[in-house]
Amino acid sequence: MRRVSVVGNSGSGKSTLAARLAAQLGVPHVELDALFHQPGWTELSGPEFRRHVAAATDGEGWVIDGNYSAVRPLVWQRADTVVWLDLPRAVVLRRIVGRTLARAILRTTLWNGNRERWRNLTTLDPEQSVIAWSWTHHATYRERYGGAMEDPAWAHCRFVRLRSAREVDAFLAGVGAARRT
Repeated sequence: MRRVSVVGNSGSGKSTLAARLAAQLGVPHVELDALFHQPGWTELSGPEFRRHVAAATDGEGWVIDGNYSAVRPLVWQRADTVVWLDLPRAVVLRRIVGRTLARAILRTTLWNGNRERWRNLTTLDPEQSVIAWSWTHHATYRERYGGAMEDPAWAHCRFVRLRSAREVDAFLAGVGAARRT
């Protein structure tokens, strides 16, 4: 396992897991959000985004987190493993609300100088709120990644589906144990 794509619903813990996994494997961690969301929440154009992702996945080892359909084929063609965080909706919702609220209150700097928007907590529009996005896309991700596990196009990838924090911890412990042997 040297080239890993970490996917799952917003708030499932993709970035946290990806950072920990990259540290264990001794490879770079790349957040697709950091490539896509430029200063002022400006979105990178499709061709430019693909160029950045192609460069990030050019190396021998990396862990990338994110669900961007525009670059998923590129990432997965180069990946050897896909780790899918498939936590229950209630767990994801609790995490994303807590994370969003903390980031908004603390004015935490995210990618490229951006900060969490208060509207994430006040609107039900999934295009304007990561919380609403997470709620409305939970089933979509289950369908997408459940189907991908059966798709022959991705047969070269090992799929790891993690459904709880306990499974995440066990997975990381297993990776760490394998690296030590």
